Amino acid sequence: MTNHHEENSRQTIEHAKGLVIDSIAETMDLYGVTRSAGTLYGTMYFEDDMTLDEMREKLGMSKPSMSTGVKKLQNYNIVKQTFRKGTRRQTFVAEKDFFNFFSNFFTKKWLREVKTNLDAIKLAQKELNGLIEDPEADEVVKQEAEQVYQQLEASKPYYHWLQKLVDSIESGEIFDFLPVDQEK
Repeated sequence: MTNHHEENSRQTIEHAKGLVIDSIAETMDLYGVTRSAGTLYGTMYFEDDMTLDEMREKLGMSKPSMSTGVKKLQNYNIVKQTFRKGTRRQTFVAEKDFFNFFSNFFTKKWLREVKTNLDAIKLAQKELNGLIEDPEADEVVKQEAEQVYQQLEASKPYYHWLQKLVDSIESGEIFDFLPVDQEK
């Protein structure tokens, strides 16, 4: 293979990786992770392990920016710290299994949604209940408070279902209902 042909081949590989990295970054952006953190994850997905300096060099971002992005990705358990023999520098590796990625990334977001909303509903219903039981409150106001209370009550099954979905993903039970296709 000539040097020119090899160079073109390498460019094709890098372009193909770039398409997927951009897609991952865009997808993560849809779910509230900055595009730069998504680009970082996508880049790391194609590498064995990387130091912050290697990430900075590859992506052209500042070291503090890299560090912040890595911490964010570690919070989702989709990037883990590793160690290279013979060096004291921290290295990091991205989760390569998209089923693990899905489980770690989305369950954290969904658990936060469940907790945030059920906590808010509990507080809101407590306030509404105080108004509903207030003997001096206007009947029209009480009816409106009751309507809002019931509307909130009707939303609870969704959050309980979402909690069960998270539990089934974390336990692996979901794969009994939705088996993974082994086709490529």
